[in-house]
Amino acid sequence: MCGIAGVFDIRGAGRATPERVAAMSEALKHRGPDQRGIYVDDRTGLGHARLSIIDLTTGAQPIHNEDKTVWIVLNGEIYNYPELRTRLEAMGHRFYTATDTEVLLHLVEEKGPDCVDELNGQFAFAVWDSIKRRLFLARDRFGICPLYYTECDGAFLFASEIKSLFAAGLLPPTSLNPQALDQVFTFWTTLPGMTVFEGIRELEPGHSLTIDGQGKKLRKYWDIPYHSPESFFQTTPQKVEEQVMSLLLDATRIRLRADVPVGSYLSGGLDSSGITALISRHFNKSVRTFGVRFEEAAFDEGEFQREMAAALGVEHRELRVGNDLIAGAFPDVVRHCEAPVLRTAPVPMFLLSRFVRKQRIKVVCTGEGADEVFGGYDIFREALVRRFVLRQPGSTRRGRLFERLYPQIFRTSREKSSLRQFMARGPKDAAEPFFSHALRWDNTARIKQFFSKDLRASLEGYSAIHELTDLLPARFGSRDVLSKAQYLEDKLFLSNYLLTSQGDRMAMAHSVEIRPPYLDHRIIDFMSRVPPNWKILGLDEKHILKKAFNDILPPSITGRTKHPYRAPIQPVFAGRTRTEETGDALSEKSIREAGIFDKDKVDRLLRKVESGESTSETEGMALAGILSTQVLTAAFVQARVTRKVEDVKWDVHVDNRTGRKA
Repeated sequence: MCGIAGVFDIRGAGRATPERVAAMSEALKHRGPDQRGIYVDDRTGLGHARLSIIDLTTGAQPIHNEDKTVWIVLNGEIYNYPELRTRLEAMGHRFYTATDTEVLLHLVEEKGPDCVDELNGQFAFAVWDSIKRRLFLARDRFGICPLYYTECDGAFLFASEIKSLFAAGLLPPTSLNPQALDQVFTFWTTLPGMTVFEGIRELEPGHSLTIDGQGKKLRKYWDIPYHSPESFFQTTPQKVEEQVMSLLLDATRIRLRADVPVGSYLSGGLDSSGITALISRHFNKSVRTFGVRFEEAAFDEGEFQREMAAALGVEHRELRVGNDLIAGAFPDVVRHCEAPVLRTAPVPMFLLSRFVRKQRIKVVCTGEGADEVFGGYDIFREALVRRFVLRQPGSTRRGRLFERLYPQIFRTSREKSSLRQFMARGPKDAAEPFFSHALRWDNTARIKQFFSKDLRASLEGYSAIHELTDLLPARFGSRDVLSKAQYLEDKLFLSNYLLTSQGDRMAMAHSVEIRPPYLDHRIIDFMSRVPPNWKILGLDEKHILKKAFNDILPPSITGRTKHPYRAPIQPVFAGRTRTEETGDALSEKSIREAGIFDKDKVDRLLRKVESGESTSETEGMALAGILSTQVLTAAFVQARVTRKVEDVKWDVHVDNRTGRKA
């Protein structure tokens, strides 16, 4: 993947300059250190920071069509580009590179906005038609690749990261959006299309945007598929398992298309182990694998990583992460995320990508998406158990199922009692749209008690839940419990949080591209027709996926209890591991100047953490959320982002027909 940026000066006021586009692209150099390229004419500038993966010799961007009237910049990969190229060549298109980017450009020429329907990949791209004076942007179905945009006095700006928009030097001083903060401290993330910065939007996954002199046209070309029971597959679970394996094999095969080595993340869980096994057994026996180890035993899965590596005979490298490393990297992680985070879990992934890059690996396959697609999260099982218990709310026997869900957390009589009380607080009607998630969102929203009086006043009458309700598909409440839960998890947690805060941003911070085979849209479409009780059989999560992997993974992997990926929070920000930057961000002066949080409440939380007193999960998330918001404010609100363009070699294309000179 790479970094893209650009300016469309709708009024032609001379703001699409090479210097401005260069500054925007320079802000993305961590995404693409291998090459820089610019195209400019009298209306538009396109910038590209390249991470070279396909066609290392002639693949520099921006790329043009035969007569240089249409130009493109792409971040991502089009995995089915060889097949598309063969078709386009038969139609008369001629190519001067071997890249997927040039294939995409000609497909846009041939199909227009409908080109996205034919793409299998992860992408964010911009195409400028200098004859029609039209800019076309699009983003992949799940939002693996980011794309942001804003408007300022007739200039439309877009970029892979928000810091690039600021680097253009056109935007007025920014502030954090109170409603977006309310969303983050409810859902862990903003609602689709929103960012925490006033006036800056994110192109939603599965959407395209066309801009010209007549205005903007936003189009949804894909959404999370849903099928009613009447449309479910009329076959056997065994046939479904076989088809899942066939789809996974092909999804993995095409994600190995690259002119550089492709590695694999190996956490020791089912998802990454399955993908690594497919690569090793079918495509590359010498694939290199990488995993994170934790000093704290409760978070470590090293035993299973080593078991899988030994079973496959692959070269496995481990990165050991301690609390001091997490504390030191946390501010950098926030600046790359460009959003508040309520956990420290992104930090080890940030450190792992740095470790992988030092091993000279640019691309890794990952296990993201398996839990969402195949039904792996505890929140899914929890919703099904709650529905079962509510049918006989007085049954103590049914209530004990909650203890089977979380045996590692709730062990004492007191803990078991508190668990039952916690679960009893949720919605009583399984037909409620947010039956699966309302309890968790309500728990997270308790963090908002730390908001300052001014912030709470500005949010008077606003409800993030009500806003989300307005975004739901028609007849959403009539769906089965698991389908509703999966939709919410896909729409919010996966696209807006996981793929950003723990995916693209953490990998691309060190110029590493992630490729998640489970998010091949063919797999998502197929699994949407599988009956819910086959996905989670009783309390057995990801039942279909486990069965599909039975022949290639050891029973210790397919049969192990799910180990959610987590990282320490409270110990990271207390005592000797607290850094100077963390201390400054949480100081009385910084809290008062930012005006987002209540100083006295934050002080009490900090004293509790420093004293070593037991803290709740919510308090841990509050600490991470407060600190990350403070770091974000200091980096992007209180200090304007400027970029000095370094003395690097730029490949600059100027459209001479406009009379412009570089």
